[in-house]
Parts: sequence; structure tokens; C-alpha cells
Amino acid sequence: MAFVIVQHLDPTRKGIMPELLQRATGMRVIQVKDRTRVEPDRVYVIPPNKDMSILRGVLHLLDPVSPRGLRLPIDFFLRSLAQDQQDHSIGVILSGMGSDGTLGLRAIKEKAGLMLVQDPATAKFDGMPRSAIDSGLADIVAPVDELPARILAYLKRTPLVRASELALEGKTESALEKAIILLRAHTGNDFSLYKKNTFYRRIERRMGIHQIDKIAAYIRYLQDNTQELDLLFKELLIGVTSFFRDGAAWEQLAQSVFPALLASRPAGHALRAWVPGCSTGEEAYSLAMVFKEAMEAVKPPKKFKLNIFATDLDKDAIDKARQGVYPENITADVSPERLKRFFTKGEQGYRVGTEIRETVVFAPQSLILDPPFTKLDILCCRNLLIYLAPEMQKKLMPLFHYSLSPGGILFLGSAETIGGFTDLFASLGVKTRLYRRIESATRTEPIEFPPAFAPPLPAGTETRPEAKTLPSLQALADQLVLDLYSLPAVLVNDKGDVLYVSGRTGKYLEPAAGKANWNVFVMARAGLRYEITNAFEKVLGQHGAVALRGLRMENDGGEHFVNVTLHRLEKPEPLRGLVMIVFADVPAPLAAEARGRFRQGSGRGAQQTELEKKHQQVCMELQNIREEMQSSQEEIRSSNEEMQSTNEELQSTNEELTTSKEEMQSLNEELQTVNAELQVRVDELSRSNNDMKNLLNSTDIATLFLDKDLKVRRFTTQATKIIKLIPGDVGRPITDLASDLVYPELTADAGEVLRKLGFAERPVNARDGRWFTVRIMPYRTLDDRIDGVVITFADITAAKKLEAQLREKQELLEKHIASQSRKAKKPPDKTRAKTAEPKRRTGGAGKRLTPGKK
Repeated sequence: MAFVIVQHLDPTRKGIMPELLQRATGMRVIQVKDRTRVEPDRVYVIPPNKDMSILRGVLHLLDPVSPRGLRLPIDFFLRSLAQDQQDHSIGVILSGMGSDGTLGLRAIKEKAGLMLVQDPATAKFDGMPRSAIDSGLADIVAPVDELPARILAYLKRTPLVRASELALEGKTESALEKAIILLRAHTGNDFSLYKKNTFYRRIERRMGIHQIDKIAAYIRYLQDNTQELDLLFKELLIGVTSFFRDGAAWEQLAQSVFPALLASRPAGHALRAWVPGCSTGEEAYSLAMVFKEAMEAVKPPKKFKLNIFATDLDKDAIDKARQGVYPENITADVSPERLKRFFTKGEQGYRVGTEIRETVVFAPQSLILDPPFTKLDILCCRNLLIYLAPEMQKKLMPLFHYSLSPGGILFLGSAETIGGFTDLFASLGVKTRLYRRIESATRTEPIEFPPAFAPPLPAGTETRPEAKTLPSLQALADQLVLDLYSLPAVLVNDKGDVLYVSGRTGKYLEPAAGKANWNVFVMARAGLRYEITNAFEKVLGQHGAVALRGLRMENDGGEHFVNVTLHRLEKPEPLRGLVMIVFADVPAPLAAEARGRFRQGSGRGAQQTELEKKHQQVCMELQNIREEMQSSQEEIRSSNEEMQSTNEELQSTNEELTTSKEEMQSLNEELQTVNAELQVRVDELSRSNNDMKNLLNSTDIATLFLDKDLKVRRFTTQATKIIKLIPGDVGRPITDLASDLVYPELTADAGEVLRKLGFAERPVNARDGRWFTVRIMPYRTLDDRIDGVVITFADITAAKKLEAQLREKQELLEKHIASQSRKAKKPPDKTRAKTAEPKRRTGGAGKRLTPGKK
């Protein structure tokens, strides 16, 4: 074995995984370089910032498509491993985040490889293991230390079918038939019509997983374990699909097939589509998306509707399809435009939009046993026929033709074809496997409907005999006229293949020796072959009939003369393009007279006449060949001229692309320069933003910025202590916010400032006793444009308290002064006034007392 390690690595750092792994193994550990050949007992590690693929045992490195977007290197490698190594592929999903690897396991499952997954309980990151397990693709789920032994046990199994063996031993074949019987009894589905090689390999895988060496032991295990029957049933169903597989086919379906189909249907017609074997629904949803895109491109006058019926045997797959939830790694198959348009992102991945999901109806159904859908416009059966036996495929093609409406489309997988049913379907593209149903009036085989596929009735079962109808007199008379009086004739297609024989044509046609070949050119007797061949080419290129008269042929030892007439049919419509060849014997006297004229006029013997006739035939053939060569030369010459003109166009296109490339390079350089300048500006803006934020916070002043509509634009931390603000309030009107201020006029004042471009300032108190000076000013930009208002809240609570204290003291002082003044103005006591009065009168020398003096 060889081991390849694919990790999610940082694209900007050098990987050290090879050095770490080399310490833990005796095998040589190599970091992959481009075109590294894989050898056994080696460990290969993917380098950083690369995608890796394998082709014929050689590892190739590719640059990632989107270096900065979602990358899926594990899916990318596992898909290439499945295509290169087929059933020798082994995929192991270990600890990791996301769903990378799930699509790769689907590809390995399709090629009958082995899939192992680490037990999520033992994984550090269980995203990738759990995604692989939920998809139902894991063969073995176990802790990491148990996985190597399980791989070795699987590889030591003995294959039932070797490449060199064409037949099985009797015991082995009998045991496998018993497995089919057990499956039919348990699930109701008959796998005897599946390809034997596919069935045998699936049995081998299950035996290798359970480490069972003999097929008889595995049959006993099936008998005792119904769960293993369910697992084997799912193994046979395969269930591998993806969105828009084979992109070229879907592109042709959208650009040419759907528009032509819509043009052939009446306006507003409800189209019907059937997707048998839909698995988890990717192709059914892809069909709905492509139809939606085609409708928008065509833009019909009346809207068409598409009803899609998607069926599968696996009920679990049908349940997943109905949910329409897919992992994130579908980005490898679905373009970003379609993801954005038709999907919604969720926790579990991507979910198909409601409009697309309503177009599709999912239901469990067996393509082999259940009745088919009918009156279909599209039948999308992709990568299902390759698992069915050839005889089953031959039964399904007429059934598909019956299910489709006239002009309906059959869409097959890249490895599937219609086989020999070219009279039922016309190819629309060899590589895309798209076919259109055509009307065929030449096929007479009855269609075997699904009940006819069932096993025959047991012996002894009575069947009701079919009622026999007696032919009418007219039918008997018509048949008698045809038998007695009609000329022998054959109906052939444009290739000369006989489709219908009327009358006795054995005299003119006989089967050729060897493998059966019903071609008129091979069956024609001597004397008719060359003439019919030349006349057939003429009748295909013209309208009307070509008559050959007097052809001599030998039959039963005698000579016969025959007239042959070839008609290219135009009517009825089902027979358009076919050729009717009618044989008529020339009466014997006319033949004898003709021979007599030839002999009398020429005087030659019969042998010489025969040689001249053959010579004439050869000359005619040479003339035809010469004409064909001339026409071929003209076609080659015209093709050469077209190729030369195409070459010149390609050269001019190449020059234009070169010029465009140079322009793109210069534009890229300019963008890099602009990007660098923008980065510098962003850094400057970031620094300025930080400076402004620190400045506003350091001022310890609550500041609120409003736009023209008075909605919150920005605020400082201090503002949250006044108005109930959170980061989510940016963009909300100021009137919707709760505030501690007793300021109902705030909105009116802000509006007045915007109108007059002045400023407003007033003290405002809060409900908790605080006081603020609210100042409202216009928000003026650098280009002198008013773009809102700036409101600052200056805390003046301390000043207000000091003012209140000063007022209290002033009031106390005023009261004290008032009381003192009242005391000074109070009149003196009356007793003292009386005693003092005589003294005043009797004062010496008539002196006068001055008030205020003692």
C-alpha cells in the first residue's frame, strides 16, 4: 500500500508535517512534488497552498482555483483517486472541521472502493467524520487505532470474480442466487436483472468488511442478520450522485434543448419530467434550476410550469432529498451564482430554496417492477442503466419511448447509450447523451410493461385465455387480394435495412451466409445487387421513383428478367424517408424477344453479351465512384477553406487575447497601486478614529451625534450615563430612547438649531438630582455642509450645589441684617424718657445734645 495525507494547511506557512510523521513511522515520508510517482510503503504529504490529483499512479500538483475562498482539497483528491484506481481506492476520513471529503467518498463508493471513518467520539474535531457518517457512505466507523487492522483484513479477502475468470463455480453461483432470493424476500426487489459483475463485487465488499472468506458463510450470515440484508440492499443501490454532473450536457440542455422543447409546446403548457433513480435528489433539483434559467433566457409570452417526479428504491435517500439540505462542499459542483440564487445558507449547510423544492415531488418506486410515468416531456435516467443487465436495458428503452410524449427528451448518463434503438430516439449530441423521441411505425415488438418483468407464474397456476375475435369478411377479402395480386415488395430504411416484407420475395432476396443480416444490398441475388445499390443512392437524392427494367437474374438454374421500382416515400408521415422496393417479373415472351434482339443485332454469343453487360456495370460503378470522389473533394476543399478562415479568426482572437492579457496586467498593477494607497488611507483613518475616540473619552464630557433626521450616529461612553444607549441604538431616533433628563424640549431645540444654524444652550436637571448644561450645535463637515447636530452634556451638579449653598447663606445673612435693622429702629423705654427730660431742660448754658453722642 501507499499512503497519501491530505490536510487543510495554512497557504502562507511552510508545512512541517513530513518531519513530524517521519518520527512515527519507518516508511519514508515525502512531501509531494509535481509528477511524483506513487510507490508502495511510502507516505506522501500534500504541500501547502496546492490541490493534488492522481493520474495513472502519478501525483500532480495544481494551483487552487480560489486561494482565499472555500477550498476542498480532500474531495478534489479522493475524486481523482476513485477515477484512477477504481475499486483499489481506500478513503479514510479523520478528525477535521467542515464536510470536506464527503463528496470524495461518494466517488469511491461508486467505484466499489472502501470507505473508513474515524469514530466522532474520538475525534478532536468531529465535523468531517460526522458529515461522512450522516451521508450513509461509511463502510467502517471505528477509533483510529483500529482502522489499520480493518484495512489489512479487508485487503486479505479472496475475490469471488477474478479478471481472468469468465464463469463462476457452480457452488459460488448457487450461493449468489440464494443472496438474490433473500434480498427479494426481504425488500421485494429483484436484483437478478442487475449486472452480475456489479452484484458480485458488492458481495465481495461486504464479505471483506466482515472478514468472511467463503460465500456460503456469508449467505448464512445474511439468513441470521436482517440488518446485513438492509446494508447489502443499500450497497447495491449505490446512491452516488451530484449537482450538475457532466456540465456540458446541462449547458446544452439549458441553451438549446429546453428552448426548442418550449417552442414545440403550447403556451402555458405544464411540462412533466421523470427522474428515476434520483438518490438524494441532486439531479432532480439540477433539472429544476436549469429549467428556471432557460425560462428566463427564452422569456415566453406565457409562463411554463415544470412538474418533476423523482423516484428511487431507497426510502432513506428519498427522505433526505425531500429535506433538500446538502453540505457546504457542494460548492465544488454548484457555481456561486446558483448558490446565491437557489440556496439558503444554514447551520447544516445549504438548503434548496422553496421555489425549487416545490417543483419536485419525491416518491419511492421501482423502475423495474412499478408502472412508469407517462406523457412526459423529459425523462432523466442518468447512471442507472450501467448497473442493469443488457436484456433489462433492451426492455427499458421501448418503455421510455412509450412514456415520452412526441418530441420528448431522454437524458442519459455519459457512459450510457440507446444501443440499437436508433429508430426510437434521435441523438442531439454524442457526448452529451441527449436524445429526442421520434415516431416509429416500423417497430412491431410489443412493449413489455413492468408487470411483464415479474417472474413467471408457478406451475399449475391457471391463466385466463385471451378472447379471440373472428376476422371480418372484408379483412379476409383484402388479405386474399394482397396474397394473389399484389407484387412482392420490401420496405427498407435509408441504410437498406429491411423493415417489412410484403409477398413472396424469396425469388429476389435470400439471406446471406454467416451472421444474420437483414440488409437488402446483402440479400439481393446475383444480377440485382449492383443495380439496386446504384438506384438506391439515386432515389435518396431525388423525389419520385427510379425504375430498373429488364434486369436479368439466374435462379434455380434458369434465367429470369425482372423490373425493379424504388419509391422514396413522403406520405404517410410515419413512413417519411423510407424506401419501398417493388419486384415485378417480366413475361417470358418479352424476355425471349429481348434476348433475340441482342443476339441478332450484335452477332455475339451469350457469353460475350454477359461480359459486355458486366463491363457496363463496372463503368457505371466507376462513374458513380468518380462523382462521389469529386463531391468529396469539393467538400474537403470547402472544409479546408473554412478551416483556414477559422485559423485566421483564431489567430486574430489570440492576438486580441494577448492584448487583453497585457491590458489586464497593467490594470492589475494599477489596482495593486490603488489597493496600497487605500490601505494607507485605511490605516490613517483607523489612527484618526482611535485619536478621536480617545479625545472624546478623555474630555469626560457626554457627547451625542445626531444626523439630519435626529437619529443616533455616534455617542461617547459618558453619554450612556445620561441617556439609555447601547451600540444597537445607532440609527434609532432620539425620541425612542429613554433619558434621565427633564428636558422634553430637546427634540424641538435640535430641530431649531438645524433650521437657524445657530446654537442652543440651557441648564437641565435630571431626575436623580444632577444638573447638566446642554449645548446643541450644528454638525459641520469639512466641505462646510451641515449633516446633523452635536449635543454636549456638561455636568454642573457641583456648581449648582455650591450655588444653592451660597443662596442659603445669603438668605441667612439677609435675615440677620433685617433683624438687626429692626432692633435699631425700635423706640426707647418710656420711664427712662421721663426722667431724662427735666435734665435736658435744665442743662447748663443751654447746650444742645447731638444724636449718637453719649
